[in-house]
Amino acid sequence: MPQHPDHDHEIETLAEFDRTVSAGPLTGYRLQSLDLTARTEALLATDTAASVFLGCPMTDKAADKVRADGALVFPPVPGLPFDPYRGLLYTPDSLFDGLADGGYEATPDALAYAWFQRTKSDGDIFASMLRSIHDDAISDALDEHLVGHLAGAPVVGVMGGHAMARGTEAYAGAALLGRTLAREGLTVATGGGPGAMEAANLGAYAAPHPDPMLDEALEILGKAPSFTPSITDWAAAAFAVRSRWPDGGDSVGIPTWFYGHEPPNAFAAHIAKYFANATREDGLLARSTAGVVFLPGAAGTVQEIFDNATPNYYESRGEPTPMVLVDRTHWTERLPAWPLLQSLARDRAMELRIALVDSVGEAPEALARLRSTRTTAEIR
Repeated sequence: MPQHPDHDHEIETLAEFDRTVSAGPLTGYRLQSLDLTARTEALLATDTAASVFLGCPMTDKAADKVRADGALVFPPVPGLPFDPYRGLLYTPDSLFDGLADGGYEATPDALAYAWFQRTKSDGDIFASMLRSIHDDAISDALDEHLVGHLAGAPVVGVMGGHAMARGTEAYAGAALLGRTLAREGLTVATGGGPGAMEAANLGAYAAPHPDPMLDEALEILGKAPSFTPSITDWAAAAFAVRSRWPDGGDSVGIPTWFYGHEPPNAFAAHIAKYFANATREDGLLARSTAGVVFLPGAAGTVQEIFDNATPNYYESRGEPTPMVLVDRTHWTERLPAWPLLQSLARDRAMELRIALVDSVGEAPEALARLRSTRTTAEIR
């Protein structure tokens, strides 16, 4: 029985479906979230043996035929505010659809969070299964995007607190950081939420535009400094910026409905949103192949520092990746994570891949220096 486990044999758009069917049979393919109700004749005319249809609506006639071929058919799940089988990453437009008409509460993002709140503690194995399938599909889509569409471009993570308000110097600094990193050819990846995360994604969005664009965007956004009390107003300001300056630069946001009271930001062009925060955190850090910049934050950022330090310490993902902590006072006095990180790194390969800088403006140079530093193991 033919099997095609690689990404080249996943079909995630109708255009891909049409090209594949015109070239040969669908034997062994995996089809995700395609509305095939208008493709009945094509399905009847091609061999679908060993194929898997994940959440693909089709006519009864087509479904009977592909099952007779030996294909597996997982039908769409009715009544869900999200697609557990989705083959592509989210976009700001898809998560915030309906914002202008019904406010944030009517958007797919808010409805998915409400569903999660209703089901996460009721012990329903069907709901937990749907969340797991969804998150696995998102991880698959994220890897396809980073490796396929971006051709393996180096990814740099930018971590920081959600409380960083628009209109502040800290927010502007994080945006400048994101713009600098993007202009250096790095793919900026963040936790996808508000605050420092939004600022870094905004900076990457601004990268293709002339420098004054970012200053003007910061002024517009400063009129809605926080997602509280109104997520609707906060998000609308971001979409106003996107509308005035379309065709922004690409970046990635990786948020979670576990912290669903924090909305995703609208400046990450590609959004991998998860239900399971542990999967999201590990996935974000593991994919930051060019290193991570840690801006001032609280408990969540501290957790991310040591989530990243652990594989660097054990070298479980290979050579340690760079870690740059920004704001000496914050990381040595307010939340003294730096001394502990230094102690962990001492006499290990990761010692040459960590740095503490005073200001956000120093972070790109520090990151570049750490990336070019060869560890003892690499020299050998």
